[in-house]
Amino acid sequence: MFKPRALTLASLILAAAASRLIPHPWNLTSVAALALFGGATFEDRRLAFLAPLAALALSDLVLGFYPGMAFVYASFLVVAALGLWLRGRRAPGPILAASLAGSLLFFVLTNFGVWAEGLLYPRTLAGLAACYAAALPFLRQTLEGDLLYTVLLFGGFALLERRFPVLRPAAALPQPA
Repeated sequence: MFKPRALTLASLILAAAASRLIPHPWNLTSVAALALFGGATFEDRRLAFLAPLAALALSDLVLGFYPGMAFVYASFLVVAALGLWLRGRRAPGPILAASLAGSLLFFVLTNFGVWAEGLLYPRTLAGLAACYAAALPFLRQTLEGDLLYTVLLFGGFALLERRFPVLRPAAALPQPA
């Protein structure tokens, strides 16, 4: 019923999504890496966007809903789009660049959302600057988590593809003569 590649990808995604439910430092989760990985690996582009949204929604059912969710969800959709850019470029340099870009986009978009809500900071340029300044300590953890999980997902799956050819995309498999 399920192809081995699709089942393996789904398993990796569920495992990565579960990281949001275990105790962890703020922003040190796998969702951005999951979005990037999904965009780069899912043959169906819709799944690239659905996977991180599903991971967020399922874990938010357990964790609870919060202000600014729309900005968080939107940031991961942008990261999934970066993953689409990685298709055909799955080498360490582009993956690293996309992971760093995704972390920075998450930082910019979600903290803009915090400021835009007007609950914690005045809606002025000074308020926006104060919001970004207050969020800087969390940026390091975002970068660390995104890089860690990006290496685990991309590296782990690359090793699995090498070991088990059936996991490679259909276009990469040897075709019968």
